[in-house]
Amino acid sequence: HSVISQLNRMESLDQNEKSFQKQDAVYVGSALALGKKGKAKRYHRSVGLGFKTPQAAIEGTYIDKKCPFTGNVSIRGRILKGVVISTKMARTIVVKRDYLRYVRKYRRFEKRHKHVTAHVSPAFRVKEGDVVTIGQCRPLAKTVRFNVLKVESATEAGAQAAKKAFRMF
Repeated sequence: HSVISQLNRMESLDQNEKSFQKQDAVYVGSALALGKKGKAKRYHRSVGLGFKTPQAAIEGTYIDKKCPFTGNVSIRGRILKGVVISTKMARTIVVKRDYLRYVRKYRRFEKRHKHVTAHVSPAFRVKEGDVVTIGQCRPLAKTVRFNVLKVESATEAGAQAAKKAFRMF
């Protein structure tokens, strides 16, 4: 009986990695880990700063230790906005941030940009051309120091144009 309940509990979690995936804040081995009606308990929290926790983070079954809503990452420091230009990496996106730099000699501004890599939680569906709000956190990888907090979807037609266009936020 207990073996069957443990197998059911494991199936309810997203197990698609080599190692067993679990949330650090929830004890999986206990029968108490199953809430009412056999639904597994799930850890989620608010990151603060006026950002809402997505419904997918509260009700979803994904496990991501680098997610600011369900994992062990706190948002502190800078909050930035930019356009998504690449979603080719696993759970990581490249965000383009445009800015102006003043050139004193010509008394004019020149357009410049920087690429910022950011971790994206499975709670979000991000496409190229979307405008995302990212928050600074501890280093998550060699170049990743930001986490996606909010996604503003772009239209299908304007997505390619948005990637190339100069947009300041």
